[in-house]
Amino acid sequence: MGVVNVGLVLALAPLAEGILRKVTARIQSRQGPPLLQPYYDLLKLLGKEDLETGAAPRLQRFAACLALASILAVALLVPMGGGPPLAGGADAILLVYLLTLGGVASLLAALAAGSTYSLMGMSREMMAMMTLEPVLAVAVLTGAVHAGSLRLDRVLDGSVYATGVFPWTGLMLLGVALGSLQAFVGRLPFDVAEAETEIMEGPLVEYAGPKLALFKYAQMAKVVAYSALVIALFCPWGTGTYGVDLVLFLAKVLVLVLVVTLVAATHARYRIDQAVRYYAGLLAVSFAALALAVWGY
Repeated sequence: MGVVNVGLVLALAPLAEGILRKVTARIQSRQGPPLLQPYYDLLKLLGKEDLETGAAPRLQRFAACLALASILAVALLVPMGGGPPLAGGADAILLVYLLTLGGVASLLAALAAGSTYSLMGMSREMMAMMTLEPVLAVAVLTGAVHAGSLRLDRVLDGSVYATGVFPWTGLMLLGVALGSLQAFVGRLPFDVAEAETEIMEGPLVEYAGPKLALFKYAQMAKVVAYSALVIALFCPWGTGTYGVDLVLFLAKVLVLVLVVTLVAATHARYRIDQAVRYYAGLLAVSFAALALAVWGY
């Protein structure tokens, strides 16, 4: 099951990116690139010469591998049309650590490049991480409180609704999850760390060829992986038949991809101070939901 999940993420990530680009173009009255263009882009980058232009080439290579490896490791933990592949073999704390590693990889990439633009992107990424990453941790912890366990097969089973009363915490966290999904996958209006028109890709400005392909692949994979996490926490229900549940899962992912696309196509990029204030508001709501969960609501 874990191998299937990893294969799904690798196969679907460029397709989700293609859908995002195509729908964005349609919204903006453009033709847009072919639906399969992200696959071609990745193959082109992988076929280029691997130039070493940064201050620390080994750290650059490590950061590129870490970015993709961390999100693929998440695919081994999150259910995608079935139960969590490792069931009780992993817990919620491990999941949060793995999700945070993606941001750490961006920081390492910027530090290894040593460019002024990359360091500026690193500072923005660090500011975002300090306020955004705890939002996810609190959401997962709230599910663990309701489930009475840190086991992933219990937490990632709609546990945020597992109360005997009206699920205030579940509704609050659902709003937080939908409000933060755009930021977690690094799309407009929250792509302030890359900001092509301002700091020219930020942490990735010195990257090209295969290493850039790994970073781009990781960014595409985030859309599928984070969508799967939101689905597992808030709407995991299916029929109990893997084939049917897989189709339902893909349909849910498509809905979330379209939501991300609609927001990205209709909003201008936030400034970093605006983004941090927004993240801080989400974090405050998350902590309120955690407090209600501890009190049995």
